[in-house]
Amino acid sequence: MRAWVTRDPIDAGALLGAVGAPADGAALLFVGTVRDHNDGRPVVGVRYEAYVEMAERVLGQIAAEAAARLGTDRLVVVHRIGELAVGEASVAIAVSSPHRAEAFDACRFVIEEIKRRVPIWKEEHYAGDEAPRWLAGAIPPIPEARP
Repeated sequence: MRAWVTRDPIDAGALLGAVGAPADGAALLFVGTVRDHNDGRPVVGVRYEAYVEMAERVLGQIAAEAAARLGTDRLVVVHRIGELAVGEASVAIAVSSPHRAEAFDACRFVIEEIKRRVPIWKEEHYAGDEAPRWLAGAIPPIPEARP
């Protein structure tokens, strides 16, 4: 199991190669890419920023939770930051397990939790004269103070 943030392009094939075992009947790769539109606006690129140390810690927590649910540590997740063009990979998750249902469940859990909890912010850049804008994100829960 591994989780990290990078400024480098994501090598999806390498991620998929990092999971898998002879007992696994399923290997799943999810790649989130920058699309060319959002809310009726033509998008030409995005910029992701992060509080990297916290983002990696939370990504690791999410991966560990998914691995516990899945019953295996054959899971890797990476999120890219910096300037990305349309079509480039922004996030990738690879997971393998004995059965497909568990692999799909783990992958879905990871991407939904990334969107909900990880301190990574996205600024969209639009075609024409429209100014870039930061997208609203989910506010992560604040842990209760310890006595």
